[in-house]
Amino acid sequence: MGIARLIDHTLLRPDARPDQVERLCADAVQWGFATVCVNSCYVPLCRRRMEGSSVMVCTVIGFPLGAMLREVKAAEAAAAVNLGADELDMVMNIGWFKAGADEMVVSDIHRVLDAAQKRPVKVIIETCLLTEEEKERATRLVMESGAAFVKTSTGFSAGGATAEDVMLLARVAAARIGVKAAGGIRDYATALKMIEAGATRIGTSSGVAIANEERNQGLKESRSQG
Repeated sequence: MGIARLIDHTLLRPDARPDQVERLCADAVQWGFATVCVNSCYVPLCRRRMEGSSVMVCTVIGFPLGAMLREVKAAEAAAAVNLGADELDMVMNIGWFKAGADEMVVSDIHRVLDAAQKRPVKVIIETCLLTEEEKERATRLVMESGAAFVKTSTGFSAGGATAEDVMLLARVAAARIGVKAAGGIRDYATALKMIEAGATRIGTSSGVAIANEERNQGLKESRSQG
């Protein structure tokens, strides 16, 4: 399996236009990415464009801060599911978490899980804002909540994914849930490093460049062997 099937092909910029989302969808079908990941207003457009393909539609919930009311996150998740979202990437309430309000954090996740109606939910813990101990504790909370993935980053905070953080999350997750690396992954070498560290999904806006680089590298290797 090529790297494309591990990629959430992402366009979450605030200035993203419908024509750019159309291009995102076309690229995802061409390369066979796992999902297109967009803001919720573009879920209907992506749902139409993905009909008949294997590419799923992913959207973000409580993005990028995670500090919304629990009811608002749940409502956004329910609306996205009704519009055709296949997967949801929600942002953990980081302030509650750092204050030790673990029960409130888990309640927040559970409300989104309920609204997701058994669709995969990835919980973004924003690793760049956490200590090593907090990263471990956050991953355990995500596992205990019943979510499908723990995700490193929104890409909109002080830092993105690092191989060290992915390795830590994967060690704690112990293959019980997936690990999504996102934020700052712009080339094949970086994506491969994340996968080797334990990532089972890659979130990136550079999916085409990464998949194309993998293909070109494979062509070079086959020519050298020939």
